[in-house]
Amino acid sequence: MTRNIGFIGLGIMGKPMALNLIKAGHTLTINDLNQDAVKTVVEAGATAAATAKEAAEKSEIIITMLPASKHVQSVVLDENGILAGAKEGSIIIDMSSITPTVSKQLAEEAAKKGVGFLDAPVSGGEPGAINGTLAIMVGGKEEVFESAKPVLYDMGKAVTLVGDSGCGVTAKLANQIIVNLNIAAMSEALVLAAKAGIDIAKMYEAIRGGLAGSAVLDAKVPLILERNFVPGGTMAINMKDITNVMETAHDIDVPLPLSSQLLEIFHALKADGKIMDDHGGIVQYYEKLANVVVKKA
Repeated sequence: MTRNIGFIGLGIMGKPMALNLIKAGHTLTINDLNQDAVKTVVEAGATAAATAKEAAEKSEIIITMLPASKHVQSVVLDENGILAGAKEGSIIIDMSSITPTVSKQLAEEAAKKGVGFLDAPVSGGEPGAINGTLAIMVGGKEEVFESAKPVLYDMGKAVTLVGDSGCGVTAKLANQIIVNLNIAAMSEALVLAAKAGIDIAKMYEAIRGGLAGSAVLDAKVPLILERNFVPGGTMAINMKDITNVMETAHDIDVPLPLSSQLLEIFHALKADGKIMDDHGGIVQYYEKLANVVVKKA
C-alpha cells in the first residue's frame, strides 16, 4: 500500500532513503535546508515543502532523519514544526540517532495531539541507505509500528520492534558502542601489524574467516588499505552518538570505560582536523601514535 509521506532531512542517509520510498511508489513531500538535495529528490518525483508544518499537513506518515536531538526537537515542536501541521492519527517516525530522554519526550508531545510516534534509528551507513538494506531498530506502540512497518521495509531489510518509546534509540546506542569500539580494536591490530612490517592485505585474508572476522572488518579494512576515508558515516556523527551513549550511561549509573576512552579518541581526531572523515579513519589516531601508516604493501 502506498502512502503520503513527509520526509525531513536529506543528508547522506536521508536522501537515498527518500529516493527508495519514491521508487516504492509512495508520494513524498520533502523539506530540507540543503536546496541541492531537495532539487535531486524533487527531480525523482517528490514535492518540496517550505516548512516541516507544510510537509506534515500533506502527509499521513512524517519521517525525520536529522543530525542531533536539538534538530529533531525543533522540527517536531516549533511553531512551523511537524506537530503544528500533523493530523490526528498520523505517525511521526524519527529515524535520527538521538537520546532516549528526548525521544520519550517527543512521543509524549505527539500523543497529546493524537499523533503516533516511533523512534526508528538505523544501522548500515550510506551503502545500506542506498541499497535499501538498513537495519532499523524501533521503539513505540505495537499498533503504530504495525501500521508503519511496510514503509520501514521499503528502506531496510531488518526491521525490529525492540520495545516502547526510547527502546529503538537505546538499541542504536548499543549498536554504536559495538561498531565503533570494533573499529578501534581493529585499528590497534592493523597499526601493530603495519609497524611489525607484515603484509596487511594478507593478514586481513588470514584472519577474516576466523573469530576476528566481522562485517566491520570487511567494510573498513579494504578502504583503509586504499587510504579512502570518504565518509559513509562521519566521525562527527559517530562522536555525537558516543556522546549520547555516555550521557545516557551516566544518567542510569552505567560505567563505560572503553566508550569513554573512545570519545576522547574522537576529540583528538577532531583537534587533528579529521572529524569529517569516515569513522574507519579512527585508525589515523593510532597511526599518529606509532608513526606508521596502514596501507597496501
